[in-house]
Amino acid sequence: MANESIRRRLAAILAADVVGYSRLMERDEKSTHTLLMARWKEVLEPLVAIHQGRVFKRTGDGVLVEFGSAVNAVECAAALQQAMEAANSDMPEEQAIVLRVGVNLGDIMVEDSDLYGDGVNVATRIEALADPGGMAISDGIHEYMHGRIGLEFIDRGYHEVKNIERPVHIWTWSPNDRTSPIKTAVETPPQLPKKPSIAVLPFDNMSGDPEQGYFADGITEDIITDLSKVSGLFVIARNSSFAYKGKTPDIRKVSRELGVRYVLEGSVRRAADRIRINAQMIDGTTGGHLWAERYDRGLEDIFAVQDEVTRTIVDALRVKLTAGEEERRESRSKVDPEAYDLLVRSRQITLQFNAVSSMEARSMLQRAIAIDPGLAAAYASLSIIALTDFINLWNGATPDNLTQALELAEKAIDTDDTEPQGHFTLALALSWMRRLDEAERPAERAIELDPNSANAYTALGTIRDFQGRHEDALALYTRAHRLDPQFDLSLHFLGRALLSLGRFDEAEIAFTRRLTLAPRSDMTRFYLACLYGRTGRHEEARRYWREILEINPNFSVDHLKRTLPYRDPDLLDRLVDGLRGAGVSI
Repeated sequence: MANESIRRRLAAILAADVVGYSRLMERDEKSTHTLLMARWKEVLEPLVAIHQGRVFKRTGDGVLVEFGSAVNAVECAAALQQAMEAANSDMPEEQAIVLRVGVNLGDIMVEDSDLYGDGVNVATRIEALADPGGMAISDGIHEYMHGRIGLEFIDRGYHEVKNIERPVHIWTWSPNDRTSPIKTAVETPPQLPKKPSIAVLPFDNMSGDPEQGYFADGITEDIITDLSKVSGLFVIARNSSFAYKGKTPDIRKVSRELGVRYVLEGSVRRAADRIRINAQMIDGTTGGHLWAERYDRGLEDIFAVQDEVTRTIVDALRVKLTAGEEERRESRSKVDPEAYDLLVRSRQITLQFNAVSSMEARSMLQRAIAIDPGLAAAYASLSIIALTDFINLWNGATPDNLTQALELAEKAIDTDDTEPQGHFTLALALSWMRRLDEAERPAERAIELDPNSANAYTALGTIRDFQGRHEDALALYTRAHRLDPQFDLSLHFLGRALLSLGRFDEAEIAFTRRLTLAPRSDMTRFYLACLYGRTGRHEEARRYWREILEINPNFSVDHLKRTLPYRDPDLLDRLVDGLRGAGVSI
């Protein structure tokens, strides 16, 4: 074996084999073999493809599969066992093909298309510890699954296994053991905070016009923002709440997945300049309804309606507003219906995240300000658009965009110092102008005004990351991820901080998971390609670089060096050196 032909990488390995295969073959060799081949072709192979895996070895009655994502490996294992159970449902028990599955995360050696090493060996050993029809996973897999999926696993403790010196800590799952009293989640759902915790699901549009969907979404977002400013509450961010848009989820499942006690749902009906909002709050731990209210007002009183909803929730949960929170609520005024409509529509269009939508949103916001110059949130949104254009080289952006972003953020604060969005956008503008120390205070002020703002924690984390304080950044990104657990971009930020800390295995998992949720991200691919270059996995580094250029032919490392405000000028160069070492021409 030539040393130069061996490569190493981290991978999730799925090992599966047939329970009682020798007995089945002795009973009916031909039928057993034919049925097993059919199960591999009709059940296993499609599921492996869906979950982005690769079968690299067959062993008679067994199979070994490689995945770049621990989440994908476990989800594939669960789907495989459920599909096999369904396939066996109309067969005599003595003829059924039943599998055991083991999943491990570890270092592997690659030679040609085959894989070897401890990562593979442990997977094959723990597979034998799984229940028939179930799976066993290593503790390493269990650790990395936190906050990703909702399967429930039983802690089976440590086991001695053949040819492995150390005891192996395993967790097991089976489709039929969900009522076990000692189970725990593979992605242990987030624990309930000490504060009353709530998620607001997207309100249904009951206006009779599908085009008014943006307005119902806007009302939902504003209620989330209003609740988020209450320091006595824990409030899930917009991105995670809207992951359930268009679905009819079990409220108890939402409660578990987001780690909150209460869930608010409702509907919006708009007719001309009047709105009717129906809202109900549910205890997510029991599914029981706590209260329901209807609010019927003129659109100019929308802020008052949002305040009523918040006060009803605060009173129901016995949360006391601080003096500052009370004062800020008393100062809220009416809003021009047309200006509010433009503000809401601009937010929805901005989410399309491209150059055209950026221009459309800017035009709407400028019209909103012309109608109501006191709309602080509109100035803040314009600041973000100017900054986003600069970062992405959209719409002829130049460094002057940074000056525009700064001035618009300052205008938002001058208009309403209590609007957190203005302080948040000021922190962003100062950061990208490389004024990182100055950016700290507005980011901290945004958190003071909106203690549940995942965006504000992310902004402060990014400042720390660019300052070189990567451990501090990681803590802030982790806090943001808890507030917004369904938001894929938080995985990118976590990966970036972990990469800077040299925690390559954890960074790789964060980046690859993010790519399963946002498969066309060029920036996540860039950091992942740099990671592979730095860790000697040159073939993968080159592959990801090719994919970057396919997604974004104008991708420029020089632009990143000019734009990304790392205080350490050598940090980005060290990352890029990994790419050069992989033979990538930059």
